[in-house]
Amino acid sequence: MKGMITYDLMETARNTNEWLGATARAMASYPVFGLAPHPVFNLIAAWGEVTERTFSRMIAKPDWGIRTFTAEDGRDHLVQIETLVKKPFGDLIHFKVSGRTPRKRRILLVAPMSGHYATLLRSTVKSLIVDNEVYITDWHNARDIPVSEGKFDIEDYTLYLVEFMRHLGPDINVIAVCQPAPLTLAATAYLAEEDPQAQPRTLTLIGGPVDPDAAPTEVTDFGRRVTMGQLEHSMIQRVGFKYGGAGRLVYPGLLQLHSFISMNADRHGKAFFDQIMSAAKGEASDHDHHNRFYDEYLAVMDMTAEFYLSTVERLFKRRVIARNVFTVAGKQVDMGKITQVAVKTVEGSKDDISAPGQCIAALDLCTGLPDSMKASHLEPDAGHYGIFAGKSWRNNIRPLVLDFIDTHADPAPARKAKIRAV
Repeated sequence: MKGMITYDLMETARNTNEWLGATARAMASYPVFGLAPHPVFNLIAAWGEVTERTFSRMIAKPDWGIRTFTAEDGRDHLVQIETLVKKPFGDLIHFKVSGRTPRKRRILLVAPMSGHYATLLRSTVKSLIVDNEVYITDWHNARDIPVSEGKFDIEDYTLYLVEFMRHLGPDINVIAVCQPAPLTLAATAYLAEEDPQAQPRTLTLIGGPVDPDAAPTEVTDFGRRVTMGQLEHSMIQRVGFKYGGAGRLVYPGLLQLHSFISMNADRHGKAFFDQIMSAAKGEASDHDHHNRFYDEYLAVMDMTAEFYLSTVERLFKRRVIARNVFTVAGKQVDMGKITQVAVKTVEGSKDDISAPGQCIAALDLCTGLPDSMKASHLEPDAGHYGIFAGKSWRNNIRPLVLDFIDTHADPAPARKAKIRAV
């Protein structure tokens, strides 16, 4: 079948490299070599250890690793992950802090479906769970989803968000990070017209390509250069026989990982060389900085072909969100219908993936929203990851977002009137 052989060849190469690393590590660590110690054995063992871990992480879903939380009472409380809505392509989960009074401020994090798992937002979740009830979209790896479950494109993604918001109720505050920003905006507009009482209280869009042409980057230029035919021919493959989604057309995570690494090949090459040398000297550890970062970075997931292709064609090439002509299930979604949801955008001045200007475009689309319910923030010297994780997020952006949520904690007057009428 078209693409299946290529997919299996990529998996074979990954599996082979993992095996070579494990073999080198085991052989060079053989006890008898201790009788004649030589640096070369340490180097071979270190290379094997780093190589095995590197290639094994590519097919493993990272654990959330959020097990306890120290509350204001000074005691450690267990954190349980509850699945509230279970669906074929993604779940809605809740980080429940056992024994703690539920927090008044409730936040839904919309995680990106762009090659990595939702655990990419682990540090974001940890920073918010302190004084919020936190929910997140946990998207599934397309390679594990049987073909019988059908398609999943950007319209289906939008309807998933609509269902999740309806489930959580109108007092939820939504924060969309990166890729889902335009579709979360569309889902909010869809609810504004179809089910106004289910709209979220606030919507914060962080570093997302609402209007990709507002500030071109290498990502948007790529979308312009290639035709959809070229993209489908070069990027789309069928899941191989090893996984539950055998036969499903996907954009493979391994292929996207190759693109990620090639963009900064020198930096990644140096990082792995340094890690091998550290391991050879006995200075590396299981949870050192290198392993913590690359355990997450290398863990990639496949996207359905229809989601990837519709994203490029409709969001980047045709700019259906930016031009306010996006349709869901045959119905046009009008961003101007958002009149009761406060909207804030956050951008990083050094974001080379979704450059400043792309996200703030959302505010101009919300023509029915008064200026008092709009806000924006440009974080100086922050790159793409810095605006939702790291020092910039912790020290500057998180407090601003929570202040924005608290400022609009009470329902808008129009929504209050509708609730009273009901």
